[in-house]
Amino acid sequence: MSAFQELFAATPVESERAGAGPIRTPGRRKTPVAAAAAIPSSTAATPTSSIQCAIRNDQIHSLVQQLFFRHESPPVRHVAFAPIEASTETANLCLEVARVLVEEGKYDVGLIDAHSDRLLPQSESLQTQLRIPSPSHPQASWPIGPRLWMVPRRSWLTNPEGQRAGQRVTEQDLSRLRELTSEFDFSILWCAPVSWLTASIGQACDGLVLVLTANKTRRLVAAQVKDQLDKAQVLLLGTVLAERRFPVPQGLYRSL
Repeated sequence: MSAFQELFAATPVESERAGAGPIRTPGRRKTPVAAAAAIPSSTAATPTSSIQCAIRNDQIHSLVQQLFFRHESPPVRHVAFAPIEASTETANLCLEVARVLVEEGKYDVGLIDAHSDRLLPQSESLQTQLRIPSPSHPQASWPIGPRLWMVPRRSWLTNPEGQRAGQRVTEQDLSRLRELTSEFDFSILWCAPVSWLTASIGQACDGLVLVLTANKTRRLVAAQVKDQLDKAQVLLLGTVLAERRFPVPQGLYRSL
């Protein structure tokens, strides 16, 4: 078992960080983590970038299989992804997960901007971060690939750019979000960093995947977040360790 998979089974140690090394004080896990993956950075420009891409692709395929195709009841169809660290980039992760689902060739997949911060400017929306152009006359959603749809924040969040900070997500907003997810066989929800607002989004879908950041997210903080999600009755479906670096042996460098 790797360090990130042991994260929620161990007694947290504040001085240790996710991905920093093995945990040596295992405890009893209250709720099993259903899925786990270590995702290399997608932006690292190194001589081993092709190797990193291959590892990243394999990990994302494995994550999709663990989350959506475990043949368990009830099935998991609609999943929110939320980081602990505000600086952790998760837009590309959500897009890659959605694309792997589309590769099955028989599912309609929605990629939903579920960022609940009403003051987040349009320049930081999901489609902008992914450099996906909007149609000239945007509808509630639009296709960005075969059987893959972009669903903008304005399609479910009431007046997303016109209300004050801290404005609550209303039950009407969440009801509309549930309706949108039901239009797809699977949906991937891109969420803001974990907060009580994010917990509300997690309650509106099948559960939440927590995105940790290698060598940055403290184990104690992650354990506290898990406890808060449990109290909010948000199902934690798994964890992703983002921005992990995989050291390459010197002999492999020479063969590149």
